[in-house]
This record gives sequence, structure tokens and C-alpha cells, in this order.
Amino acid sequence: MIKTRFAPSPTGYLHIGGIRTALFNYAFAKKNQGEFYLRIEDTDEARSNQEAVDKILQGMDWLNLNHDGEIIYQSENKDRHKEVIQDLLKNGSAYECYCSKEELDEMRLAYEHKGLKPKYDGRWRPETGKTLPTKPADIQPVIRFKNPPTGFIKWDDLVKGSISVSNEELDDLILQRSDGTPTYNLSVVVDDIDMGITHVIRGDDHINNTPRQINIYKACGFDVPQFAHLSMILGEDGQKLSKRHGAASVTDYMDLGYLPESINNYLARLGWSHGDAEIFSLEQMCQWFSFDKVTSSASQFDLKKLNWINNHYIKTKNYDDIKTVLASKFIANDFDESKLQLIFELYKDRCHTLRDFEQHAETILGESRQIDEDLKIKYLNQDTLQHLKSLSIEFNNSDFSIGAIESTLKNFVKNRELKFPQIAMPLRVVLLGTDQSPSIGHIIAIIGKALFNKRMDRFL
Repeated sequence: MIKTRFAPSPTGYLHIGGIRTALFNYAFAKKNQGEFYLRIEDTDEARSNQEAVDKILQGMDWLNLNHDGEIIYQSENKDRHKEVIQDLLKNGSAYECYCSKEELDEMRLAYEHKGLKPKYDGRWRPETGKTLPTKPADIQPVIRFKNPPTGFIKWDDLVKGSISVSNEELDDLILQRSDGTPTYNLSVVVDDIDMGITHVIRGDDHINNTPRQINIYKACGFDVPQFAHLSMILGEDGQKLSKRHGAASVTDYMDLGYLPESINNYLARLGWSHGDAEIFSLEQMCQWFSFDKVTSSASQFDLKKLNWINNHYIKTKNYDDIKTVLASKFIANDFDESKLQLIFELYKDRCHTLRDFEQHAETILGESRQIDEDLKIKYLNQDTLQHLKSLSIEFNNSDFSIGAIESTLKNFVKNRELKFPQIAMPLRVVLLGTDQSPSIGHIIAIIGKALFNKRMDRFL
């Protein structure tokens, strides 16, 4: 059975790149009737925190990326990691290193002076016929992996293709720190094996770890999983995606009024495609997913495209679908829900996010806004003042239904030989403080007689 995992570190927010990695792991597992696991890599005790864990779980739940089995917490496996390290010591694949910090600094400077990449020089590495230094009494050793000195590590990456790295480029990495804590590369290998992970799908920022981890797999006698390294997501300026490009955490997008379907759909298209399909569900993606359609080049985040996709999904909703995810601050306004339903149907074609809808509803039902001077100059004069006074009287003589308002407007324009914008635009400006809106007749009916008169009286 194919088994994949998403393994975030709870040391910060769950960003868009991380969620795309989770999405591709999920889709590949489900496409192949496999299992998808969530592992929290919380071994960095100083930086890991429960708030970050909660955000990860909230984001995964919001996007319906449901994991199989229990959540694995890497910190709970520390004894198992140490057990494997001891096995490596016993079979000669690891050794104790007593180098001081000063010695390591000197080592690094010596390599840099020669113009070489800094690496451990192997002074504590046991070799046949080699005499090791005397163990210092005041230093707790680290345990290093005895990396093969020659040959190549090769693997067929499901995204990048065939990759080969010379062992001579690698040094003897630390498996266990002097305080007894196992390091990332060892812990990841052990956890993936114990979880039965068959495919390691992750960002290509991990690609330098892969040859080191493959050597650890082999030294432990473990089967090596298949690897797929996903290319990074760049901002619209071509730089690595960061906070300055907009929302940083996936939960920020939830707060900004994006729908989970939109985020999944958009992220799926950042590095993967299925023909010309632009709009598809998570279930469809799982049916279609394959690595031969995953690009090896970086993808560029495009907020306009995300907004277009989100608008598509908003247009498929009704008010009951979205009311539970509206901002708590907006819900606290306690607006008439029947009017909110009408506003949503009227405006949803214009909304890129649910925050857009909330702003439109606030404009219609909330406190009236000040009218910008440029709008006054453009649309309001003595003639429009007289038109609005006369029209207000006629509106108030009607039952304020949509049909009555629309009919009154139509007859008013016709009888005075006006063009519709000559009256519609001043109405928008006075009632809403803007010259952009859908049908002003529908909006007047939604506002109702009392609020209409309040706003008109304030202006007139």
C-alpha cells in the first residue's frame, strides 16, 4: 500500500507552500487507494509551540485534507531514534566525535581559506590503522554518521528525474548532539520507516538532505522510499514567497474570506495540471493526479488568479452556504438575515472574497458614509437635487417592493426624458457613497423605506 505523509514543524505558521505539499501527498495517496499521514516534527523544543500545532490542524481541517490514523508527534519517538543510533554505533556506521567548538571553527576557517566548502575533516572517524586522539574528559561527544567516502548516491526523483550526488561532497553529519538529542536527518529516516512511508513528497528545499538520508537508510538496512521534490512557489516579483507578498499563513486566507475549495483548486494548479482543466474539486484532483504532470520548474503565485477562482466558487454558493464562515465582527452587526440573502445574491458575481460581500452589506445596511467631494462634483447639482426630491416622494407613495421601485424608476426617467444613468448614478452616490453597484432599484428595495428616507433626508 502506498503511504505518504505531511510532516510540518510547529515553529511558525503553516504557509501556502506547506499546504501544497500536503495537498500533493494527499492526492497521490488517495489516487492509489493509499494512506496519508500527518506527523508533527516537534523535536525543536525551543521553537515548537502548541499554538503553531493548533494552526496546522486548523488549516488541514479547513481544507478537508483529512489524515489517516493518529497524528504522529516526532518528539514521542526520541527513544526509538536513540535506539537506531546505538545500532549504527554497533555496526560501525557511526562513531563518537569529541571536537570542541573551537576546533570546529578552526576547521571551517581552514577550508574557507583554501576556497573549499567547509566540512568535517574526519579526525575522530575510525579507520583501519588510524590512531585516534585521546578522548578529552571535559567534552560530551556528538555521534556522527560514517558516510561512505567514495561512490555516488543515485535516485530517480518523481519530479526532478535522475539525480546523482558524489559521496565525496558529503561529510559525516551529526546524528546525535552532545546533549543526547537526535538530529533531523536521523529522526526523519527512522519515523518514515516505522510509519511505512513508501513515498516522501516534499519541497525541493529538502533535496540536499536526500543523499544523506539515503545513506542512513542503507546503513540501517532499511528499504529506501521513492522521493518527489516539489519546486518552490515564487511571489509575483519572482522572489521566494514570503509575508511581503500578502497573506503568510494558510489560516490568514481563511480570515481574508477565501473558500477552501478555492485554495485547494488554486494550489493544485501551482505545479500540476490536468489538460486544460482550470476548475475542479479535491475529489477530481485525487482521481486525476499523477507525477508525470507535475512540473520541475518553480511556480509563480498570482493573487489575481486566486481571486478569479474564489469568485467562481462564491458564485456557486447561496447565503446559507457561507454564513457560518463570515467574520464574527460582521455577524455581530445583527443585520436582517433576509436582507443579507438578497444582498449576497445581488453581489456575489462581484465578490472575490467573502470580505468583499461583508463590505457591500455594510455599505447597504450599515451607517451611511461620507460622500467624496469628487463624486459630489461629478453627479450632484441643483437639477439632480430636484429629481431626487421628486423621486423620493414617488418612492414613498409605493409599497417599496422591487417591482414597484423598478417601475417607478422606469416611469420617472421616461416622463422627464432622462437617460437612466442621470438618475441612477446620483442615487448610488447619495445612498451608498459610491457610483459602483448592481441594480439600484434592487438596492433601494433592500434598504427599505425607513433607511432610504433617513439617507435621502440627510443629503437633501
